[in-house]
Amino acid sequence: MITLFVSDLHLSQQRPEKVDLFKKLLAGPAKNADAFYILGDLFDDFWIGCDDMRPPNPEIIATLREYSNYKNTQLYLMRGNRDFHINEKFAVATGCQIINDPTEIYLDNEKVLLMHGDTLCTHDEKYQNWRKFITNSLVKWIYSIMPLVLRQYIAHGVRGHTAKVVKNKPPEIIDVSQDSVINEIRKHDVTTLIHGHTHRQGIHKLETNEISAQRIVLGDWYEQDSILIFDKNDFRFERIESYIKNN
Repeated sequence: MITLFVSDLHLSQQRPEKVDLFKKLLAGPAKNADAFYILGDLFDDFWIGCDDMRPPNPEIIATLREYSNYKNTQLYLMRGNRDFHINEKFAVATGCQIINDPTEIYLDNEKVLLMHGDTLCTHDEKYQNWRKFITNSLVKWIYSIMPLVLRQYIAHGVRGHTAKVVKNKPPEIIDVSQDSVINEIRKHDVTTLIHGHTHRQGIHKLETNEISAQRIVLGDWYEQDSILIFDKNDFRFERIESYIKNN
């Protein structure tokens, strides 16, 4: 059993080499996986709809559709903080299955919890309040029926504002809260939590009086790039080029 996980790819026209790498991955060894999970922030720009034809959107949609059409491939996508507005139209266009945040899966009969990771950053109260607003079903519906130009204008303004805000926040605010991590692990009764969002790749052991678990953080694709692989009852990280070359 081979299961693959990526997050925070932030694919954009400004980094065409990462788009090419993603295409090589899906046309290569990812075809042999039992399941491929994208845990949020596939695109660098905020996703505003399938009618937004700016590059690399059409190219990525076509790549995902081609991957979904391969025999026995299972593609899953979780919304991140850049793609709150991904909807069933995207699922139909790409062939992916949209999964909720959080989602429980089983790997070799062991339950594992998947999250994007932003809801774990509970010390950042302003962001959590904004997240509640932007994910409100009425707000999402109103945004979806706006003209494309207006959606682009709003997304551009929000992106610029959030970039400035994040720069002024201390690192401990934008990282996950340990209490939130433990609460989710207890709530879902798991020993493994996988998430992205923070861009701080690593495998962290959690040892308390009541819990012995691990938190696996997926890396981003800005400077480097990586994939989390589950096979032979274990997890490991690999750089994408290495994974493609060795498989």
